[in-house]
Amino acid sequence: MIRYPTRPSLPLTAETDPDDTSEVDVDGIYRSQWHTMVRLAVLLVHDLPSAEDAVQDAFVALHRNHTRLDDPGAAIGYLRIAVINRCRSLIRRRAVARRHIAAIGMNADAAAPEADTAIDEQMMAAIRTLPRRTQEVIVLRYWADLSETQIADALGVSTGTVKSTASRGLARLREMLGDAP
Repeated sequence: MIRYPTRPSLPLTAETDPDDTSEVDVDGIYRSQWHTMVRLAVLLVHDLPSAEDAVQDAFVALHRNHTRLDDPGAAIGYLRIAVINRCRSLIRRRAVARRHIAAIGMNADAAAPEADTAIDEQMMAAIRTLPRRTQEVIVLRYWADLSETQIADALGVSTGTVKSTASRGLARLREMLGDAP
C-alpha cells in the first residue's frame, strides 16, 4: 500500500496584499495542491516516487514561469497540465526502456517494479489496459473529480472528446469488471 505523505503543515497565509490578484501565490498553491497533484500523478504513473518527482518538477516550472501567466487564477490549471505532461513523458521513457530491456532479453518487470496502490488492484489493472488518453480522462474525472471542461482544458481536447472518451472507457471497464460498482 502506498502511504501518501501528508500535506505540508505550514499555515496558508498570503504574503502579498489580498486585494492584489496580479501575483501568483506559489507557496500557497504548493501547500494547498501538493497532495492532490501527487495523488493525480500516482494514478497516472503507478508509483509514488515517480509521481512525487513529476509533481516537484511541475512546481519548479510554475515557480519559474508564474510571472508569465496572463491570469493568476490559471495557475492551478497550468500546474495540472504540467503534472500530466510530466507523467506522459515518464510513461514514454518507461516504454522506451522496456523495449530496450526486452531487446537484450531482461525481464522488464524486474527492472521497473510498480508500487502497490491503495486503490483496488483489480480496478487499476483494468484501467491500465485502456488507451493512455482514456486512462487520463477516467483518472481526472473520477479520482481528481474534475469537470468535463477542466479535463478538456488540461488535456487540450474538446469537451465532446472528453465525454465520448469517458463513456467508452467506462463501458470497457464494465465489460472487464462486470457491473460491480
